[in-house]
This record gives sequence, structure tokens and C-alpha cells, in this order.
Amino acid sequence: MNFPFYIARRYLFSKKSHNAINIISMVSVCGVVVATIALVCALSVYNGFNDLVSALFSSFDPELKITPNTGKVFDPTTKEIQKVKSLPEIAIFSEVLQDNALVRYRDRQNVAVIKGVDNKFENLARIDSVLVDGRFALREDVVDYATLGIGLASALGINAGFVSPMEIYAPKRDEKVNMANPAASFNVEYAYIGGVFCINQQIYDEGLMIVSLDLARNLFHYDKEVTAIELKLIDGASLSSVKKQIKEILGDKFKVQDRFEQQDASFKMMQVEKWMTFLILSFILAIALFNVVGSLSMLMIEKKEDVRTLRNMGADDKLIRCIFLFEGWMISGFGALIGITIGIILCLLQQELGLIKLGQTAGAFIIDAYPVRLEMTDIITVFITVLTIGLLAAWYPVRYLGKKWLQAR
Repeated sequence: MNFPFYIARRYLFSKKSHNAINIISMVSVCGVVVATIALVCALSVYNGFNDLVSALFSSFDPELKITPNTGKVFDPTTKEIQKVKSLPEIAIFSEVLQDNALVRYRDRQNVAVIKGVDNKFENLARIDSVLVDGRFALREDVVDYATLGIGLASALGINAGFVSPMEIYAPKRDEKVNMANPAASFNVEYAYIGGVFCINQQIYDEGLMIVSLDLARNLFHYDKEVTAIELKLIDGASLSSVKKQIKEILGDKFKVQDRFEQQDASFKMMQVEKWMTFLILSFILAIALFNVVGSLSMLMIEKKEDVRTLRNMGADDKLIRCIFLFEGWMISGFGALIGITIGIILCLLQQELGLIKLGQTAGAFIIDAYPVRLEMTDIITVFITVLTIGLLAAWYPVRYLGKKWLQAR
């Protein structure tokens, strides 16, 4: 066994002549334990919320989405796009035309995002799983239907089954506004409300309306253009491999995005929040480890006679400093191991039993308890962080205070 480590271990667990040293050492370990538990639990909760948001977005976001790098629309009948459509890994190829429009129902009106989709959309997105009223329909005979987010439906004061159609207005993109008769500068389409969906995401619930692709093309005055192509892959297909293959076919004219890239801003914000919380808790950990300075300082004063004995036996300054450096590092190391163990146990209990609730009323939120997910990379990051800060906290008293108390007599 390494000699400095052996002596440091004996010093850590042996009873000191001054009880204050034992108390300060215990306080140091407890501070590290509490801070480490907080780090493990906080990072795991952020992972849980990240998974929750991913699951909610995936109801509407396709596995892969093709959009133009320049401009708003593109022609889906080009040979490059058709080559993508013919790939064997593609299970569903759905065309989408999306833009903003004004929706009016009687005396209420609201700006909405009109998403025109084809008949394949129902199989592409799990729309039936998020419907709270009515049913999903695009067109039946000569009647057009629309499916609205619950927030938009509430703002317009409508619900599934209403007998009057909604009016959808969009400015004519290829004409100037007629100031004498502004109403003539708008295209108008009508649609009955077929269903209402709710996925608890404001970006969708508050402003999205799904209509047929033909209605959207008539409204925005396009012949065959689309704003995006949404893809679903066959079971077992490699998402990254297909994505790379599509990029090679389309070149730099198009963006090919997976679900995380489609909601890049939301996931980046969550990652920023996660690591800002990590930095704040690491700062608290650093403050807790200042107790190591006091503990080591008092220990070096107490062990002056032992140091003199070691010097007489041939120990040099480097070996003696290593002993006390190991002593301080072991305080943070044991605290980290205990804290990580307790943190993992608490996260597993929360995962299985949902001990900490989001609210007092069941069903008030999407989920009843805080979601958690443990990641090995987070555990390793926390352990390395605690050891690094612990090493720095131990280095100061050994390097500077040791010059006074560990010098030869």
C-alpha cells in the first residue's frame, strides 16, 4: 500500500486528541455528502424533464423533416426529392404546407399557424392519442375539417361538432393590398371543426390548426409547393444512417432534421438550465469544502510530533505534504461516494414510487411526480467535480500553511 495514503487513512479514521478536529472533519464530509446528493438529484430531474418534453413533442414532430435552406417553399416533384421518397427505409412520406393566417369564428378571431397535411399525416403523427374532443378528419365529400389546439379552440370559443364553419383569411401573396377594398386582398377558406388536441405544449396548443393540404394550397395560393417533407422510417432503420443518406442526395439546398434538431431551441434551453444549476451547486460544494482548510490546519498542528518522527526516519517534505494532501482528498472522496450512493437511491425511489409530487391535486399537471432519469455520464461528472474541488481545497493548507507547521524543528 502507498505509504502516504496509508498514513492519511490512519489519520482520517483515528481519534484525535482535540475533539474539534473530529467535528470539523465530520462537518466537511457531511457538507460534501449533501452537495453531492443535490448534484445527482438535480441533474437526474433535468434528464427526466428532457425525456418528458421529448415524448410530448414526438406526438407531432416526425422522425425526420426536410426543409429548404433558402426560401419558404420548394417543389416536391424534383428528382432528388423523389429519390428520397423511393428509399427503402422510408415508411411514410408526407407533404406539408404551413403558414400563418387569421382564423375567425363569429365575433372572435385569432392568428393561427395553418398546417396543411395530406392523408398520410394521420399515420405519421399519433394524432389520435392526443385528441381530447371530436375526431381527426381532413375532408369528407365537399366539406373541409380542421383539428385545433385546445388553446386556439378556447380563444375562438368553439368545440367539435359546431355546425357553423370557421373563416380562414390569408393575404394574397402575389397581389398588392387594395386600400379601397382591403377585404379583396385576402383569400378566404372555410372549415368545420373536427377535433381538438392537447399535448401540453404552448407552441402547438395555443396556435396550431391542422387542415387538408388542398385547402392550405388554395388559401396560400400554391399549386404543388410545400414547406416541408415529413418522414417516418420503417422499424429497425438507423435514423443517423438514413439522415446521412438523405443529406448526400439533397446536398446543401435542404436541411434534414431529427426530432431534437426540430426543437433545438427548447432542448438547448433545458441543457443551459441544467448546467447552470450544476455550476451553482458546484459553487455551494466549494464553499462546503472550505471546512477542509480548517480541518487540515488543525490536524497539521496536532501532528507536529509525528512529522518530526517521520523526518527522523528519512521522510522528505514531498512525502509529508502528500500525507496531508491525501487526508484532505479522502474527506471529499468519501463524501462523494456516500453522496452519490444516497443520490442514486433517492432517484430510484422517486422513479418507482414518485415520492415528491408536482402538486397537491392529482391530474393538475401532465405527470403527478417529478420525473427522474439517471445517466452514468452525470454520475462520473459529479464524482470528478467533487474530487477536483476537494483536491484544490486540500492543496491550499498543505502548500501554504504547511510551510509553517510542517517545517523541521
